[in-house]
Amino acid sequence: MQVLTKRYPKNCLLTVMDRYSAVVRNMEQVVMIPSLLRDVHLSGPGGSVQDGAPDLYTYFTMLKSICVEVDHGLLPREEWQAKVAGNEASEAENDAAETEEAEEDRISEELDLEAQFHLHFCSLHHILTHLTRKAQEVTRKYQEMTGQVL
Repeated sequence: MQVLTKRYPKNCLLTVMDRYSAVVRNMEQVVMIPSLLRDVHLSGPGGSVQDGAPDLYTYFTMLKSICVEVDHGLLPREEWQAKVAGNEASEAENDAAETEEAEEDRISEELDLEAQFHLHFCSLHHILTHLTRKAQEVTRKYQEMTGQVL
């Protein structure tokens, strides 16, 4: 596993981001054949598998994709929307999105920016910590499957 080279306070967002990137890079190095992760699910509490839970391959690709954004920055909003939609939106959808965006901007100006920052900061910290654990679980499960458990 890669060691963090930068030193920040323990709960600093940069520490969480560095830890996430390091764990995902480790996962990528360990998982030599990602297709082995297809149709393999993480077991929940009591060893049960949740219905409709994504397989490890889905987690693997999602974690790698998020890591690219953590390491290199966000995609422009238009590219992100196109990526999520899987194709370009129609004219009506674009008009609706612009109207919705204008409304969101008006509302956000009215809200307390410090409170918004704190909410998003805490949420990002929590999500990155959760994703780091998922990357560790995918790595551990792959090692168990391939007999690499230390």
